[in-house]
Amino acid sequence: MSAAAPSPAPPRPPRSRLLGRDLLRLGTVGLRTRPARAVLSASGIAIGIAAMIAVVGISASSQAKLNARLAALGTNLLTAQAGKSVFGQDTKLPPDTIAKIGLLDGVESASGVGDLDAGVYRSHFSDKDATGGITARATDLHLPGTVGARLAAGAWLNHATANLPTVVLGSKAAERLGVASTGSQVWIGDRYFTVVGILEAVPLAPDLDTPALLGTPIARSQFGYDGSPTVVYERSADAAVESVRSRLGRTVNPQAPEEVTVSRPSDALAAKNAADEAFTGLLVGLGSVALLVGGIGVANTMIISVLERRREIGLRRALGATRSHIRRQFLIRRQFLAEALLLSAFGGLLGSLLGVAVTAGFAFIKGWPLTVPPVALVIAVGATLLIGAVAGLYPAIRAAHTPDSRLERMRGKGVVTSLGA
Repeated sequence: MSAAAPSPAPPRPPRSRLLGRDLLRLGTVGLRTRPARAVLSASGIAIGIAAMIAVVGISASSQAKLNARLAALGTNLLTAQAGKSVFGQDTKLPPDTIAKIGLLDGVESASGVGDLDAGVYRSHFSDKDATGGITARATDLHLPGTVGARLAAGAWLNHATANLPTVVLGSKAAERLGVASTGSQVWIGDRYFTVVGILEAVPLAPDLDTPALLGTPIARSQFGYDGSPTVVYERSADAAVESVRSRLGRTVNPQAPEEVTVSRPSDALAAKNAADEAFTGLLVGLGSVALLVGGIGVANTMIISVLERRREIGLRRALGATRSHIRRQFLIRRQFLAEALLLSAFGGLLGSLLGVAVTAGFAFIKGWPLTVPPVALVIAVGATLLIGAVAGLYPAIRAAHTPDSRLERMRGKGVVTSLGA
């Protein structure tokens, strides 16, 4: 007696295929049928992305403006001034300080100013106690080239005017004295001096904004100036800045180099730049939180869409798509992921455009160069798509695991009648 032939294995369910155009059409069903919800969700994503990009872009534009200004002025300016002795007494720089600094290797130019014991007033009728913080200082002819100063009006001192009762006013000094043009006269010491020039603000040497600057020869003859500078400015080659900085104190005062204070004005601006970068990091964190909130909104929308579309999922099961079939082929999963990615992509691109527009507007108002790091745009859109994919993953898995009892309830309610799973 021969053994019974084994029963043939049940046929495997056919592989479901979802073409690209069908996936796109199905992925946009939820967006097309619920436009208000799609717009609100995309707006939430766009606002989060725009906030992050605007924060990064505005900060980057501000830093670009600062860096351009520093590059134009140069960061190779050093200053030296007299400090305190070991007993706490004020010291003075030697009269030949500028000449000695000029002999150092790597030094391109050196100049300085020296305080004078003379008040500066609009006229001899002015109250002698109302100085307005304006001081008189003697200087040489090389000061503008060394510190990068520019004239707002008139001309700088020359070999002729440096010997005459002429003066160049700092920007704040001219403002406080009420002098708007050259040719005016101001009272210094016990005589009038003619204004031949007015400086613009000097970013790397703000102490030059408030004095009235006289030539060294007239300062010697009128005020007994001994040639000892109060502040010396030195500009060197970029590669030699640190070397010159380390030798400046010993060159000025070999016996007591610690009594010479050497500083680099651009260091203060570099510190400001570092503070701006730290502030940028903080605001980027806030923008990321806003982006996360937008992603949560997408997740909430996609989860709710599953709850609203159980009848559709049950109908597909009734038409022959079993639970394992759906899980294996990712039929429903692809659809919900497509919806989430489309929604995230739309919100991310819209937010990127909005963020760039806000940055451009702000930069235009401030007169800054428009700077939006491309990596910020890539991260913003990429993060949005990633959050959207994660947001669509849970509802997709839930859709793929729709229980068989749902199908039975749908059949009982007459949604489907004769189609078997």
